[in-house]
Amino acid sequence: MTAGVDLRTGPLAAGQRTEVLGLIQAAADADGIGPFSEHGLLRVKHGDPGGGADLAAVADGQIIGYAYLDAPEAQGAGGAQGPGSEVSGELVVHPAHRRNGVGTALTGELIARAAGHPVRVWAHGDLEAAAVLAKSTGFDRFRALWQLRRPLTGELPEAAFPPGISLRTFRPGQDEEQWLRLNARAFANHPEQGSWTRRDLELRESEPWFDPDGFFLAEHDGAMTGFHWTKVHPGGIGEVYVVGVDPAAHGGGLGKALTVAGLAYLRDRGLPEVMLYVDEDNPAAISMYQHLGFTRFRVDAMYRRPR
Repeated sequence: MTAGVDLRTGPLAAGQRTEVLGLIQAAADADGIGPFSEHGLLRVKHGDPGGGADLAAVADGQIIGYAYLDAPEAQGAGGAQGPGSEVSGELVVHPAHRRNGVGTALTGELIARAAGHPVRVWAHGDLEAAAVLAKSTGFDRFRALWQLRRPLTGELPEAAFPPGISLRTFRPGQDEEQWLRLNARAFANHPEQGSWTRRDLELRESEPWFDPDGFFLAEHDGAMTGFHWTKVHPGGIGEVYVVGVDPAAHGGGLGKALTVAGLAYLRDRGLPEVMLYVDEDNPAAISMYQHLGFTRFRVDAMYRRPR
């Protein structure tokens, strides 16, 4: 690493959180894309009570690079963390301090802090510099997340719900536990979404963008069977934030109907465009979204370093 740069570990103080958020914004302005996921931004804002690590590269009293590492993901009965459980993280380096070893040092510390667990790191926008850093530090590209978009000015199909399904909106303070159980079933094999906790949900409920009127729940005989949570970004673009269906209700068209209902809600709010994220290896979902007029806009890549 460049002389005069110190690598510090430990929870971020309040002032440091603000400084890191400014660093993230500087990188977003330079690259045209934010370097952190929503999870990472919330972690910087509120900390991580579940463990993990914060790493800051400091020069002349200023944070010029930052990385975090979550605690190993629970695996097995009782949430035991086995030797194969993975740890996830993200990192950012200030544009004025790149290409001088800061990113390599932060990545090396992430690997060391993982203590033998496989390490996963997102590269938002799949930028060339991230690919070079990943290759030089022993990471392989193993997952891709597509961002799809479509205008909201065109026609939408009818939201044709299966028989017996009713639609309502989320009730804060009442629906959290039932929704979390449904979310866990719907995303049992998803590496991030399926592991949400009450705190994960409540942090998002406290965000300025949260709107229960755009959080749709499908019910059958009083039981939640699916949902479509929409989001409106500060720039005025809508998002199909997350759509989930109970595995027992798959194959009946509920997911498509929920998606269309949410799109209609965003259109009626006067938004010009909508986006969503979908895994590259989910051809069924990609096909459905393409039939609804979505096209690929951007790709995020995830890199993994084996144990």
